[in-house]
Amino acid sequence: MELLPTEEEVVELLRETGALRTGHFVYPDGSYTDEYLGMPHVMADYKNAKVLSVALSRKIRQNPELKAMIGHLSVVCPATGGLPVAYGVVEALGAKKVYWAEADDSRRPQKFREFVAPAKGEKVLLVDDIFRTGRKLSHLKTLVESYGAEVVGLAVMIYQPWPDAPSFEPLPKYYLAKLDSFTAREIPEGIPEEEIVRVWS
Repeated sequence: MELLPTEEEVVELLRETGALRTGHFVYPDGSYTDEYLGMPHVMADYKNAKVLSVALSRKIRQNPELKAMIGHLSVVCPATGGLPVAYGVVEALGAKKVYWAEADDSRRPQKFREFVAPAKGEKVLLVDDIFRTGRKLSHLKTLVESYGAEVVGLAVMIYQPWPDAPSFEPLPKYYLAKLDSFTAREIPEGIPEEEIVRVWS
């Protein structure tokens, strides 16, 4: 695989590793999709994680404004899925720092650990493994900005958005492959219950 693989090559890797599966899947909020993406399946292999991280970093470097600030650029991600992506991208880019936000309760918004947060005026790239609803990254953007830091871009391994997901414009957005998986808000009629897989994330 090339240092900057095609979308088709990325999707093929996802299928080969079992990260991308077809079927009938329902999320806890009732959302339905005919393709389930579980990035831990592909990121568990360090070689795959390295290939994807380097590829994503090369996409980011294609933006001359971001390339010029790499030495001063920090990466912020949501825990836990964003952590391997964030560290892989920082290593490949030669960026400055990694910060992550986490929640002590699934019903509460994520926050930074005490004394570990981006500084006022710090340039920040938001990073995650998958973009679906965009809610987590929207909250993260608001959190980063509440510290006075500046979000300058968004990078995810896979862009798998709901039709009504936020665009984050005018921020530049980078991803390795786009999946148009979400075709229905509810389970289509006629699908036997035994064929439905209920997933938790």
